[in-house]
Amino acid sequence: MKTLLIALRVTVFTLLLTGIAYPLAMTGVSQVLFPAKANGSLVKDEHGAVVGSELLAQPFTNPGYFQPRPSAAGQNGYDGTSSGGSNWGPTSQKLKERIAGDTARLKKDNAGEPPLELLTASGSGLDPHVSPETALWQVPRVAHARGIAEERVRAVVTDNVEGRDLGFMGEPRVNVLMLNLALDKQFGGPPAAQAAQAPAAADAGAAAAAVAP
Repeated sequence: MKTLLIALRVTVFTLLLTGIAYPLAMTGVSQVLFPAKANGSLVKDEHGAVVGSELLAQPFTNPGYFQPRPSAAGQNGYDGTSSGGSNWGPTSQKLKERIAGDTARLKKDNAGEPPLELLTASGSGLDPHVSPETALWQVPRVAHARGIAEERVRAVVTDNVEGRDLGFMGEPRVNVLMLNLALDKQFGGPPAAQAAQAPAAADAGAAAAAVAP
């Protein structure tokens, strides 16, 4: 009986320490030291409305915006509450059809062969980044849709390239959401941007809340 009571006390103590005290302490520390990241790295527009998260990709259908990698997260993709891939293998007919469709769409709106990055989804389906090369490939389309010189769009891409972590980890990358916001800030929204993108931004803002504690 004595051994049982000791085991129960240890179990309760461990539960309180690791299941309640430690999580509360870490949550409090994170809210004090880096509240923005602790709350999901939410991104707000100039009016203070949440338009997404730095951590989550979202779709951009307007040709005046840069586009992220395809997504299989959730029923329609880009679902922040349903991270995951399609699990389609290299012999999957559905995968071949999806890639063929994306290839045709990208060729219609852009010049040259699409980068492989824009034809393949990430493991999470929510990768917010593309490589600088993939972003630059889209510059002619974005510049034409906005009616501005390609050099000016290319300069915005260059300014938004994120370097390797600590100088040697990972690869240079571009956050698609932050790049598009930078474009809007410098040049204003593209034609029909509000109608085309408002629903996606609203959905992304709701999904971004899923990454907050």
